[in-house]
Amino acid sequence: MLISLRGKAVAVSTFQVQGFKSQFVYSTSATPAPTHFLVKYLVDSLGFSKQEATSTSSKVTSLKTFKNPDLVLNFFVQSGLDNTQIKRIVSREPTLLLRDVSKILKPKFQCLMDLGLFGSDLVNVIAKDTTIFDRGLDTHLRPTIDCLRKTLGTNENVVKAIKKTPWLLSFGAHHTIEANVLLLKKGGVSDVKLKTLVLRNPRYIIQKTEWVKDLLHRMEKDFRVPLHSPIFPYGFHTLACQRKSTLERKIGIFKSFGWSDNDILEMFRKLPLCFTQSEVRIKKALNLYMKELGSGPAYLASHPAILVYSLEKRVVPRMQVLKILDEKKLKRRKWSLYPVLMLTESKFIEYFVLPYKDQMPDLYEPHMKTVAP
Repeated sequence: MLISLRGKAVAVSTFQVQGFKSQFVYSTSATPAPTHFLVKYLVDSLGFSKQEATSTSSKVTSLKTFKNPDLVLNFFVQSGLDNTQIKRIVSREPTLLLRDVSKILKPKFQCLMDLGLFGSDLVNVIAKDTTIFDRGLDTHLRPTIDCLRKTLGTNENVVKAIKKTPWLLSFGAHHTIEANVLLLKKGGVSDVKLKTLVLRNPRYIIQKTEWVKDLLHRMEKDFRVPLHSPIFPYGFHTLACQRKSTLERKIGIFKSFGWSDNDILEMFRKLPLCFTQSEVRIKKALNLYMKELGSGPAYLASHPAILVYSLEKRVVPRMQVLKILDEKKLKRRKWSLYPVLMLTESKFIEYFVLPYKDQMPDLYEPHMKTVAP
């Protein structure tokens, strides 16, 4: 339908999307449409509040042309998205309303859906990184997906990686992935460990190759972890997830408690994730284990899992139970620290609480609440 507006012919389109009525004015001239038209469209078609629509519209810095945004909304609905999901995508990137459905949106949506991304997973990926639609389908997206599939083995694993790192497809150039994969494999990293590493944190595989080289060098030379070692993916993650200076400060904390270089290296080679704990947490754990419980560096280094257990939820409560039993001179299992902490909560109660429920009901009742169904 054509109406007259200040002497110019304009078209008014009425569109229904899941209960929201659309009335949007399109200009037939080359002059960019005013932003207030977009505000009105967001309010009428998608249920935006005036404030939300104004904020979203401000992200559109250039309106060189207005194709019918109803086509885009229709496409979103046909792709299985509901109003909430559509609103989320449009709020994140309103310029998608101006994209060509057949040339840009549909092929790339189809590429992602063919991979196994649907519904909320698809929306999350798009909403967190709309630059996917700025990448070439055949020059970037498909080659990157193919490269990830070759590395991870299945579409399901590729989807897991993309869900964990949504911008993997837009920034992860396939030639960078290929170069890093080749570097890791030449160093002796097996396919299985490579898969574990990438699934743990996919961003590692799209970093600059020099960055990867540096981490591999530190793993082998500084921490003496062979790249074929089962612990490799976890050691790599430990070095990659923090600055070198941060890790050096943590090592300094262990040394301040009397740990030798060999103690530190042994712990890293057994459980590198000990170094992902915060500096405060490391100090607190070493104070408890070494100063209060009397454990030495050698014992802790050879049983590093002790250092990652929750002090508040596991270690301190169990040590208090044992202390009470000893103070009451009650006969109990004389186990060292590690096996006591390794027990599940139900087994700990079975061994160290239940036998004394009649003598010490105040000890029994609080612990039984922690395993109540």
